[in-house]
Amino acid sequence: MNAKKLSSYLFQRSVLVSLLILLQLLVLLVPTIWVSSYYVYVYWICVVLSALAVLVIVSRQTEPGYKIAWIIPILLFPIFGWLVYLLCGGNKLSARLRRKMQGMDRTMLEQLEGDFKARQLTPLGLEAVNQARYLEHYARCPVYTNTWTRYFPLGDEVFPVMLEELRKAQHYIFLEYFIVTPGLFWDSVVEILQEKQAAGVDVRVIYDDVGTLATLPADYAAQFEQRTGIPCCVFNRFKPVISIRMNNRDHRKLCIIDGHTAFTGGINLADEYINRTIRYGHWKDSAILVKGEAAWSMTVMFLTMWEYVREVRVDYPTLRPRQMPMEAALGGGCYVQPYADNPLDNEPVGENVYLNLINKARRYVYIMTPYLIVSHSVNTALCCAAKSGVDVRIMTPHVPDKRLVFELTRSHYQPLLEAGVHILEYTPGFVHAKNVVVDDLYAVVGTINMDYRSMFLHFENAVLLYQDPAILDIKADFLATQLQCTPISLEQCLERSWLRRLFRSILRVLAPLV
Repeated sequence: MNAKKLSSYLFQRSVLVSLLILLQLLVLLVPTIWVSSYYVYVYWICVVLSALAVLVIVSRQTEPGYKIAWIIPILLFPIFGWLVYLLCGGNKLSARLRRKMQGMDRTMLEQLEGDFKARQLTPLGLEAVNQARYLEHYARCPVYTNTWTRYFPLGDEVFPVMLEELRKAQHYIFLEYFIVTPGLFWDSVVEILQEKQAAGVDVRVIYDDVGTLATLPADYAAQFEQRTGIPCCVFNRFKPVISIRMNNRDHRKLCIIDGHTAFTGGINLADEYINRTIRYGHWKDSAILVKGEAAWSMTVMFLTMWEYVREVRVDYPTLRPRQMPMEAALGGGCYVQPYADNPLDNEPVGENVYLNLINKARRYVYIMTPYLIVSHSVNTALCCAAKSGVDVRIMTPHVPDKRLVFELTRSHYQPLLEAGVHILEYTPGFVHAKNVVVDDLYAVVGTINMDYRSMFLHFENAVLLYQDPAILDIKADFLATQLQCTPISLEQCLERSWLRRLFRSILRVLAPLV
């Protein structure tokens, strides 16, 4: 590596942030270790503080795996373990942020409560009604009937349709994405956004700062807004400080058009998602198009986030669509329920929906996920379903995007395989789709991975389908993709060296902190 390349690498935003965090760790830990080596009473004070931290962790109502992942390092390193937990443990919010988060939740309820209709859906059956009522009560997200959906098994297929729908916009376009990367996909979208902005269409963009850490400069939002005139916001600007709040990322993916048309799924606005750039083999992703009343719920999700990051008030009634597209009438007998998950409200909506669907299964559960880093609750549900005779199949990548996370995913294989779960690795490349389909009756397409970050730390969104024709398309996609997969056997897991198995066991314990 020559001097120019080395200099360019060292001054990348992600490298600088990593170095600043490392420096902060040294500043925090070195004095603590130095003092403890000279003063015995300081050491014992630290031990007492670590013991108190353990008691606090045990008393919290949270995932058992998360508790264990914190308790072990605190007990191993009592001198500074309590300090790290004080800085990074839990989901602490300042009074100001708490008020803002409560405002988002309150606004969701105010704007969507009039659409709540789960109690009126008794012909669906009690299980479906209860699921819909749960999301209405805890996620503030109604179930809708007059909505048409279309499932896309690849980013390559959704890309031209998204551009086509964006060109139809008459009133507004709202985009909220975790990753934005300059290239064919994003540049094509920006071209349309500028045309629509010039024609008087209201265009707004939100992206996550960590998601774009390696793809956009720190001041990209200001540059973009100045260059195009389009309001652009960054969610939770990443700062090189050790804080749990830096873990709370906006992982949602929403493309909203005029309040009646919306896209979501695993697709970000970058070329690898449409296989124009090859990074980890073939990129297998998915998306769903929603047309009709349910798109308004997704619009409110975006607008509450816009109020949060922009600190402005939104006039919701003026943005609600007065007329629905013709396709909406085609979904008259289908049930569509978009929902969002907030990591700071102590209600793991994303995990609970997955648990409910797994527990409802009588014939099969098919899951696509890029990461299989499941909580104890989800692991138990999957194993119980398989042991009860339900056909449980989970599809994961064969080509990793992150080597450590890939090892962590594989570390969860053995107990699932022993219970009879079928695990399939997508041989051509990387699976980024987040789909669950159950018994031809239920399906979820969204942004929620089967991992701790999606379940407990990120802002997420998804669409729950019931008795919708797209459910069979999601199932057909899984079965077709399965033909390109390598089945993983229990023998393959046991054949690994004891050192590899030990490494994976350690990873499993610390999974909630990765």
